[in-house]
Amino acid sequence: MSLSVQFFSLLAMIGTGITAGIVMDLFGTIVAACDNRSFIRRWAFWLECLIWIALGMVSFWVLIMVRDGAWRMYDPVAQVSGLLLYAAIFHHPVRIIGRLLLLVVLRPIWLIIRLVYLMIQRIFYLISSILSLITSPFIRLVKNIGKFLQNKCRVLYNRLH
Repeated sequence: MSLSVQFFSLLAMIGTGITAGIVMDLFGTIVAACDNRSFIRRWAFWLECLIWIALGMVSFWVLIMVRDGAWRMYDPVAQVSGLLLYAAIFHHPVRIIGRLLLLVVLRPIWLIIRLVYLMIQRIFYLISSILSLITSPFIRLVKNIGKFLQNKCRVLYNRLH
């Protein structure tokens, strides 16, 4: 294995460490933003374990792509240094980019979804109000006829006995 391939694989492992830092920071942010009763908050430990397993699989896939799956002793050191590099240098820029994406992309999409949901809800409310307005005289009539017949049957029963 040449020195350039070893250096490239070292950079790849540092990159997987940085990626792991980004993913775990994103997961922590999502968990912190969730309500205490939410599924994500209740199952956070198990979801984090699944994420770590998935990150390990992705790291091994990178090793397969770079070095045919050959694992070296410096790979965990490179991944930990990638995590530390993320925490030291890339944490704040990634957070700023995340906030920008949240403000520019996700919040307008969420607003549009909420507006569409609200409009559909209002349309169904309007339809149900119109239907109840139309059917309310008939419902009252049926109830009154039922009470009248019930009283008539009671009077007839009392006359017979």
